[in-house]
Amino acid sequence: MVLSFFDQFMSPMYMGIPLMTIALLFPLIMFPTPSNRWMNNRIITLQSWCINRFTQQLFLPLNPSGHKWALILTSLMILLVSLNMLGLLPYTFTPTTQLSLNMGFAVPLWLATVIIGMRNQPTATLGHLLPEGTPIVLIPMLIIIETISLFIRPLALGVRLTANLTAGHLLIQLTSTAVFVLLPLSTFVALLTAAVLFLLTLLEVAVAMIQAYVFVLLLSLYLQENI
Repeated sequence: MVLSFFDQFMSPMYMGIPLMTIALLFPLIMFPTPSNRWMNNRIITLQSWCINRFTQQLFLPLNPSGHKWALILTSLMILLVSLNMLGLLPYTFTPTTQLSLNMGFAVPLWLATVIIGMRNQPTATLGHLLPEGTPIVLIPMLIIIETISLFIRPLALGVRLTANLTAGHLLIQLTSTAVFVLLPLSTFVALLTAAVLFLLTLLEVAVAMIQAYVFVLLLSLYLQENI
């Protein structure tokens, strides 16, 4: 029986239990809990350094009022990177290839930034819908276009993350299938294809980290517009 390449993106079930929940909780096991000791081990030291550098780079251009989001955005970054990287292991499931999960991350956080802007500075927030100096004839059209672009933002966040990870996984699976098919026919071509597969795997590792960073970075930019 020939299975579809998209079967790998189906949410698996085991004994009636969705493995999506276990996959979402698994990154908590990967990161050790910091202790109260003066000297930590190397893993906790490296983890703390990476988190501090990421937080500093992400919130440096933000106003001090936006620094309250440091914990939630940093936690989201760690969760997305962990899920994306764990999904590259054999016989694993990548929850971030599901559009529903990514939209569940994108929509509430985007909506929170819009609500903060409407509450703190409603005039400036609504002013983004109409650029200054717009001709009177173009005012209704620009308001409609800017409103649509505002509501497309969470959809773009979720679709971008889903599409990049799904495309990478499909490309890796197609290339690995080509290696097994070409191996009995031409060993040299199969080795070349395997080298391409190795490079694609390295590229997918980079994509897994970059897409998580882009997701959180765009959320921070939306937050900056509303504070």
